[in-house]
Amino acid sequence: MRVNDITLASRIISEARRLVVFTGAGVSADSGVPTFRGAAADALWGKYDPRQLASPEGFAKDPKLVYDWYTWRRSQLAKVEPNAAHHTIAHWQKRGAVVITQNVDGLHERCAPPDAVVYRLHGTLSEDRCSSCDHRENVDLKNLPALRACPSCNDLMRPAVVWFGEALDPQVWRGAMAAAKSADVLLVVGTSGEVYPAAGLVEVAASTGAKVVIVNLDPGGLDSLAAVTIHGRAAEILPQIEAPD
Repeated sequence: MRVNDITLASRIISEARRLVVFTGAGVSADSGVPTFRGAAADALWGKYDPRQLASPEGFAKDPKLVYDWYTWRRSQLAKVEPNAAHHTIAHWQKRGAVVITQNVDGLHERCAPPDAVVYRLHGTLSEDRCSSCDHRENVDLKNLPALRACPSCNDLMRPAVVWFGEALDPQVWRGAMAAAKSADVLLVVGTSGEVYPAAGLVEVAASTGAKVVIVNLDPGGLDSLAAVTIHGRAAEILPQIEAPD
């Protein structure tokens, strides 16, 4: 494994025939996306256990509290924009790269080409779905809806994200797994590799012969699978990989 070799990473990615980009929270850090915990969140929501705010049980107990939490998160998300990392990935998407993301912020989609493939493992804040039936609605981050009933079955609408204790969407997971298996290069950006089953996609890609490139602030548990790891901020490193000096 090579460390901090931008030239090698650039060559691997430029030669890829089937590039897959797997992203986590670190890709959005320079956009200022608020984390689940942090100074701003703690000021309003720090007294609550995360499972109160992001679980089916929490929603059943106090749906208004949970929906208000997501309204706050969405209001913060409306203030941010994709950063240089998202735009660099979008350039690769124009050449056919597939994105698999653990993020729910929708920033990849804001700058991706229209026909780009994005597998959103943990859902998206840009949609609500019914708690019971298949009904879904887009959410305008600049005109946020209130907690409301589903027009199809009258159960409550909820954010279309994966909560604690919930399984990933099987169709999304199958697509992500197929992409990981077919990749000849997997670029891993901004994730520690500690959240499963998502992190298992890196192991799958490596086991089928893909070259793995990792960009993350700190060393992580997936580094042993990588041909090269680069430590730094995604918004700084990815443009260098795309166009090295």
